[in-house]
Amino acid sequence: MGDKKISRRDVCRGLLSFGGIALAAGAVKAQDTRATQPVVEAVLEDQRVIDAVKRGATMEEMAQLREPIAKSPQEAIRALKSGNSRFFSGTARRPELSAAERRSQILAQTPFAVVLSCSDSRVPTEIVFDQGLGNLFITRVAGNVIDTGTLGSIEYGIGHLKSHVVVVLGHEGCGAVKAALLPPEERARETQSIQALLNSIVPAVSKIPKIRDEKAKMREAVISNVRLQVQNLKKNKFVQDAITSGKIAVIGAYYEITSGAVDFFETDEDLRIATTSGGDFSRWRGHLA
Repeated sequence: MGDKKISRRDVCRGLLSFGGIALAAGAVKAQDTRATQPVVEAVLEDQRVIDAVKRGATMEEMAQLREPIAKSPQEAIRALKSGNSRFFSGTARRPELSAAERRSQILAQTPFAVVLSCSDSRVPTEIVFDQGLGNLFITRVAGNVIDTGTLGSIEYGIGHLKSHVVVVLGHEGCGAVKAALLPPEERARETQSIQALLNSIVPAVSKIPKIRDEKAKMREAVISNVRLQVQNLKKNKFVQDAITSGKIAVIGAYYEITSGAVDFFETDEDLRIATTSGGDFSRWRGHLA
């Protein structure tokens, strides 16, 4: 070896010139005891993209190389749960794409999930689910409500993309839900547009059980709104047909800002709109196990 010994830095520099696979491949080799199958698959996909660049593939050919990381509703939900588990446990991968991978997305996108989320700055959806560019198709509006704009975006994600789950994501301390709990005379002080938005939430929170603890009350109100918006979404004929065909699942979720964990509401019972006779106070995070 002697004088011809090549340093690790030289190797990394050389590999980086081919599109950035060095870091991903090095991570898999150096941490093979912790590497997971999705990481290995991502590296292999990156290599396919790099090979396509080197042989002068067209943009159309590049776009066809990238597939969603989940190909069924069940896989999509598992991917979201796994990503959130990484996020709140402090092991997030913060997926970033190489220049070659970004090029493959110019003409096409392949998100595996559609997420209707709140505009709140404390709810960065991709980060919460530890997903990278091109994985999630997100529409955000205060209070995560179903209206013409958000419904159109969701229909597009279902009909034109390769998504397999639609998630209505509420969150801890939602200001829009809190405002919807105010008396009508106080809501009337807001602009007409804000009032219209709040009116989309009021039916969900007007009949929640009497709860003394403010934090528990807010949680119940937010989840009740999630359930209402899921119900509104499922009334749409286009969405109904997609569910019936098995293409997608429509679920709800609640993001707890303080812990970083997301609770998922998947079954009909999970998504049943509660009456004043009871509440959802013992929900357990089954996906943490």
